Amino acid sequence: MSSSTESKKDLTYLRSALIKVPEVSAYFWIIKILATTVGETFADFINRTLELGLNGTSIVMSLALAIALVIQFRNKGYIPASYWSCVVLTSVTGTLLTDNLTDNLGVSLLVSSAVFLVALCISFAAWFKSEGTLSIHSIDTNRREGFYWVTILLTFALGTATGDLVAERWALGYGWSFWLFAGVIVSISIFYRMKLVGSIFAFWLVYILTRPLGAAIGDFLSQEKKIGGIGLGATVTSALFLLAIIAVVTFLSVTRSDVIEPQIDSKLPS
Repeated sequence: MSSSTESKKDLTYLRSALIKVPEVSAYFWIIKILATTVGETFADFINRTLELGLNGTSIVMSLALAIALVIQFRNKGYIPASYWSCVVLTSVTGTLLTDNLTDNLGVSLLVSSAVFLVALCISFAAWFKSEGTLSIHSIDTNRREGFYWVTILLTFALGTATGDLVAERWALGYGWSFWLFAGVIVSISIFYRMKLVGSIFAFWLVYILTRPLGAAIGDFLSQEKKIGGIGLGATVTSALFLLAIIAVVTFLSVTRSDVIEPQIDSKLPS
């Protein structure tokens, strides 16, 4: 084996060891849906129950997200507690982006959905032009991670806007909204299994759709019965789902079952 080939293998192994996101597994989607539900209910908890107001809540959560992202960027690899803290806080902040447009600026949910969709497409285009891939298995540099978290934030904002649009403004209700988005997600999964859509396209589309799915769950559990919920309230719902997230993340931290194991590029000659 030549020294140049050995160096390439070493570099490939090193870069794969620096991947800072988890493997996409059942655990990934479980926590993602739990986090999106928390994003819906925890923002309401801080805004209304703690009476910080929408502006105060936005400031507090944006600062918390900034701190969490600084820690995440300083990590040398995937750390479950750090990564999923960022996801939860991004979920809350993304929700607040939509809420601010709707409540403070009077922007309709249809317009905000269109705005966030365009912004998300621009983010994807810039990411792909810069890095040549949108795969989360390539998140091994700060620049790629920067694109990743901007994209994640926009998916949460878009999911919030479209979820509220369907459930509230189009009056489909929380229960029917859940089944609608769940049905679309299942359809995408089937198309992926049939190799009708690619893995990256399917991943990001499902990632976007799990946001309104989680929001429908959160609203159904927390909202009052007279508007289609079961009345648990934002406090109880947020606490239950946060505890569930902590339990699963603790399990993953101990077992490391969602860590992407470093691999040597098999295409390189041995």
